[in-house]
Amino acid sequence: MACGVKIWYLMSIMLSPLLNFRSFVHGEPQVPCYFIFGDSLVDNGNNNALVTLANVNFSPYGIDFPVGPTGRFTNGRTQADIIGELLGFDSFIPPFATTIGSDILKGVNYASGGAGIRSETAKALGGRISLKMQLINHKVIVSLIELLLLGNKAAAKDYLSKCIYSVGLGSNDYLNNYLQPQFYSTSRKYTPDQYAAILIQQYSFKLRSLYKHGARKIAIHGLGQIGCIPAELATHATNGSACVDTINNAVQLFDKRLKPLVDDLNKDLHDAKFIYINTTSITSGNLLDLGIIVLNTPCCQVSTITGICIPGQAPCSNRTEYAFWDSFHPTEIINLISARRAYNALLPTDTYPIDIRHLAKL
Repeated sequence: MACGVKIWYLMSIMLSPLLNFRSFVHGEPQVPCYFIFGDSLVDNGNNNALVTLANVNFSPYGIDFPVGPTGRFTNGRTQADIIGELLGFDSFIPPFATTIGSDILKGVNYASGGAGIRSETAKALGGRISLKMQLINHKVIVSLIELLLLGNKAAAKDYLSKCIYSVGLGSNDYLNNYLQPQFYSTSRKYTPDQYAAILIQQYSFKLRSLYKHGARKIAIHGLGQIGCIPAELATHATNGSACVDTINNAVQLFDKRLKPLVDDLNKDLHDAKFIYINTTSITSGNLLDLGIIVLNTPCCQVSTITGICIPGQAPCSNRTEYAFWDSFHPTEIINLISARRAYNALLPTDTYPIDIRHLAKL
């Protein structure tokens, strides 16, 4: 059975032209709007005007994106871009930094490279828009949507309740906080288990704040295996393992609390539906079977200081064979796999309790 599923999925990938794949559909999208909260995995330009090391608005970033570099931290589309396509939107959801006018009615992307659940996360990088600030920005957008709907708060509430809200943060709370004791005190104050519990508590508070501003269909994205990214492999001993197990074990303490968090939120906020996207489950399959054969080396030439691509340097040509674009971020092919399985779960472990496709239908 497992072999059959694997072969079926491989065929579905191979039969579509990956880099030029567009799932835009004719007609109305499945939901009226799509709001995105997150970090560099889904940032589409909000950091461009910030004074920060987390800024990638230059080539070779965007080499496979229709208009070139945009501030996306990958070679092509982000997972959020592709989910938007799968939901039927005829263009990409605009970044908060540049969106204007009635465009906000189809949604806004608030994500920012370096963003974390904790406000101090990634302060050593410079400017970034924390989850707290992203929620403040969303409150502004909600007020503007009310104005566009002629001040009808009831109509705005009904409109916003039908939208999809994607929330995915926490990676930087490890990479650019807990795992950097030279800049942050959290690893000295808390054990890994205590830190995970505190993050979940803070996350829960902020997700409930999102609910108060009209969100009713919320997808919470789990963290990937941070101990397997090139940046961590280059700076930590693996002791014979394929990844840095101590890091993965610490992050797993956070991830394993997300399903119970979803249960608590659904129990307390009975007119909302929260779901969990199990990023680790989705990305831990045998990528070799999908033709992704370079698993721990960046496709682009990276700076030894920042781990991001060196401006203007040519990246690898066989980008669909690489899992990582730079030392931190996945290639478009990984984003495509992740987005498809978040939208339409391939395995029962991919999402909980339903996937985004079913969430949109509620």
